[in-house]
Amino acid sequence: MTVVHTEVNGIETVLAPGTGPLRAGLMFRVGRADETLATAGITHLVEHLALHRHGLTDYHFNGSTTATETHFVVEGSPAEVVSYLNGVCAALRDLPLDRLEVEKEVLRTEASGRGSGGQLPLWRYGAQGYGLLSYPEHGLHRIGAAEVTAWAERWFTRQNAVLWMTTGEVPEGLDVKLPDGERQPVPEATSALPRTPAYFTGEEAGVALQAVVGRGTAALVFSDLLSRALFRELRQEGGLSYQATSGYDARDGGHAVITAVADALPAKREAVLGGFVDVLAGLRMGRIDAAELDAVRNRSLERLNQADAAARLPGYARNLLIGHPNLTDDQARAELAALTVEDMRRIAEEVTASALVMTPAGTRGEWAGLHPAPTTSPDRVAGRHWRSLVHQDHALVVGDDGVSLISPHGQATVRYADCVAALASPDGARHLTGADGMTVNIEPTLFALPADEIARIDAALPSAVVVPLPARTPQQIPRPPAKSATTAARTGLWYGWLADRLVRFADLLLAIAFMCVLGAFAMSGGGDAPAAVGFAVGAVLAAVPPVTIRTVRRIHARS
Repeated sequence: MTVVHTEVNGIETVLAPGTGPLRAGLMFRVGRADETLATAGITHLVEHLALHRHGLTDYHFNGSTTATETHFVVEGSPAEVVSYLNGVCAALRDLPLDRLEVEKEVLRTEASGRGSGGQLPLWRYGAQGYGLLSYPEHGLHRIGAAEVTAWAERWFTRQNAVLWMTTGEVPEGLDVKLPDGERQPVPEATSALPRTPAYFTGEEAGVALQAVVGRGTAALVFSDLLSRALFRELRQEGGLSYQATSGYDARDGGHAVITAVADALPAKREAVLGGFVDVLAGLRMGRIDAAELDAVRNRSLERLNQADAAARLPGYARNLLIGHPNLTDDQARAELAALTVEDMRRIAEEVTASALVMTPAGTRGEWAGLHPAPTTSPDRVAGRHWRSLVHQDHALVVGDDGVSLISPHGQATVRYADCVAALASPDGARHLTGADGMTVNIEPTLFALPADEIARIDAALPSAVVVPLPARTPQQIPRPPAKSATTAARTGLWYGWLADRLVRFADLLLAIAFMCVLGAFAMSGGGDAPAAVGFAVGAVLAAVPPVTIRTVRRIHARS
C-alpha cells in the first residue's frame, strides 16, 4: 500500500487510493481510558453532540469511541465527505449544548442494550484508565455544559488528530478547522494485581484469559495460533466448547492485549479450564507443529495481500496517533517469513507471565500456578462502627480518612483521597469506589446511619468525584427486615447464647451429681440411710439438666 503523507489545515493527513466510494475518517487521540470514573462517558457525549446536526443523510457516516480514540467516519461522494468532515469540525468548535440532556438520555438508552464491557479490564487495571471499560458511563449524571466544552477544547484539536482518506488527493473545499492544542500521549497502564499470572472466579461456566504482550508481528501471529489450538482441542477433539477463540488488540505504542475465551456447560467447566491451561502450557513448552505455524503465516500473508486501503488506513492512522511505527508491505512480509517456532514459544511465555484468567464459577486456579487476585483490602480505617441491621457479623466503619465495610470474609476499604467516584443518592446512600476497584456501599437504612454521619462523609470527599444520582423510588431503597423479624432474630441469638451456657452448666451439675452418688456410697460405709441421702441428692441434681434444656427450648420456640 502506497501512502501519501500531507497536511490539511494543520491536521496530519494520510492518503491512499481505494476502490468504490470515497471513504474517510477523522481520528482523535482521546477515549475512555483518558476519563475518570466520575466523568466516564464525556468523550462519548462529545462524539454524539458533534454528529447531531448531520441528521438524516443519503451517505453513510458514523462515530465511535474506544479506550484511546474517537473516530468519525464517512463514505460517499467527495462533496458529501467534505460536507461531513467540515460539519464535524464546526460542531466540535461550537457544540450544540441545547442537546446536552437529550443526548445523555440517548447514551443511557444505548448503554442499556449494550451490556458491560466485561470484568477483565476492571480486575487488571482497577477503576481507572483502561479499567473504565468495565464500568457504566457514570459521568453522564454530573457532566455539565462547561465541562463538556472544556473537554472538547482540550482533546479535539488539530494537533491531536489524524485524517485519512481513500484518495490520491485532497478533495476541493475541505478545511476541517479545529482549535490549536497538542498531541496527547496514551495513558499509562495502571495495575490492580500484586502479581501475575493471576485469576478471579467468574459467574459463568466459561473461561477467559487476558494477557499483555509486546506489540508486533510475532504476537499477532501467536494469537491466531492460540485460537486454532483452542478450537482444535476444546471443540473439535474434546467436544467441550462451542466457542473457543483468541483475539489481538493494540493497546498503546508498545503493548498489545491478547484475549482468549472458551465457553462451557456447567458440568464441563472444570474440563474446559483444564484443557485451556493444557493448550497454553503446550505452546509454552514449544509443542508447535511447523506446518501449523506455516498455515497461520500464510493466512496472515493472504490478509496482507487482499486488504485494500480503506481497510488498512484506519489502523495506519491509529499508529500515527499512538506512536507505533507503520511497516511497509515488504517489511511486514519479511517479518512474517522470519517467524520461527521459538518466537511462538517466547510469546507463549509472555502470555503466561502476564495472564489474568477468569475461571469458571465454583473453581479455583492455584493448581495451575495462578495467584488469586485481591478481593479484599489489606487494611481498614479507624473510626466509628455501625453494626448492620441485616447481618450481625457485618459492620461499617466511618473514619476521618475513609470508610471500610467489614464482614467475616475480610474488609473493603476506600480512602477519600483514593476515591475515584462517589455515587450519591438524595436519600443518603453513597457508593464509593477506590482506584483499585474496591467498593463500599453505604445504605443508611441498613446501618441506622444518622444524617450527620453522611454529612461528614460528604464533607471529606473531593467534589470532583461526587456523582449525584436521581432520586430512587421507595421500592428501590433497601430496608432491613420487619421489626418483629429483627427482634426475633436478635432474641433468637441471645437465647441461643443462653441455652449454650445453661447446657454447659447442666453438664457440670450432672458430673457433680455423679460424684455425689459415689461420695454417698463411700460415706455410708454400706449403710442404708446415708446411701438413701446420696441417691436422693444425685437424683435431684441429675434431673436439673434435662429440665433446664427443655425450659430454654420452650422459651426459644415462643420467641
